[in-house]
Amino acid sequence: MILNSVVPIFAVIALGGVLKRLRMIDERFIGVSDRLIYYIFFPALLFWKIGKPAPVSGIYWGLICAVLSAVAVVFVASLLLVKLLRMPNFAVGSFTQSCYRFSTYIGMAVVLGATGEEGVKQFGVLIGFAIPFINILAVSSLIWFSGESCSWGRQAWILIRSTLSNPLIIACGSGIAYSSLRVPFPAFVDNTLGLMSLLALPLALVSIGGSLNFAAFRGYATYSGIAGLVKLVLLPLVGYAFLEMFQVSESAFKVAMIYFALPTSPANYILSGQLNSDVELATAAIVLSTLLSVGSLSATILLFCA
Repeated sequence: MILNSVVPIFAVIALGGVLKRLRMIDERFIGVSDRLIYYIFFPALLFWKIGKPAPVSGIYWGLICAVLSAVAVVFVASLLLVKLLRMPNFAVGSFTQSCYRFSTYIGMAVVLGATGEEGVKQFGVLIGFAIPFINILAVSSLIWFSGESCSWGRQAWILIRSTLSNPLIIACGSGIAYSSLRVPFPAFVDNTLGLMSLLALPLALVSIGGSLNFAAFRGYATYSGIAGLVKLVLLPLVGYAFLEMFQVSESAFKVAMIYFALPTSPANYILSGQLNSDVELATAAIVLSTLLSVGSLSATILLFCA
């Protein structure tokens, strides 16, 4: 199961790094690729997978409550660590979001390989709720510890804009709404979305591999290492407890544990730059958690999906 579900994903990510070193792809290609994935191909995949009528329908409230509760606890824990480590304010926003944000693209690829179509649908609905919640936590901490003076009105506008304009949230919400109609996609729509979806994950994984910057890790080993341990060890442990508390069903349980074991999001770098936090720390945390997630995802697949 590990060989079939995890190895191919990180092989394609490694391919992205190799292609970058061979100069077959460059920053311009990665930038265009990221925009196409974020605004077109991945939203198409989410809408297509979630919108299909399925035997199991509706919103998975136990799964959602367990995951959001675990993320909230780890968010608070990350703030306590900031105080214990006496971390400078400039680094706080980048550090805390690295403790609980997740890589959507790697998550979808692992869930698809390990749990199949129903797991993909559950994961899609889950991230439709998780992304807005995580945006609230991330933007709030970044602004609170930012060195810039920012009015509450501007803070609220940044948060609302980043949430409502997120193509992944729009795609998930639209997919849930269409699925509730219990109407299959017309054949030409189904085929079109299917073809678009085929591009989403391979292109996203190559882009992730090409974006990893190992040079940025120098000087940030301590903070990025702690963030990686919180994200890939503490969050799964806390998440497991909440899944048991909410009595989440077996299939949703697997999806949630994969979610908890994912590396942090590449979007950390972008948001840190926009809101005056430490982009070098964000980059180091992304690189390290991506490498360490090979172990966390393998262990999760072995324990819960074998």
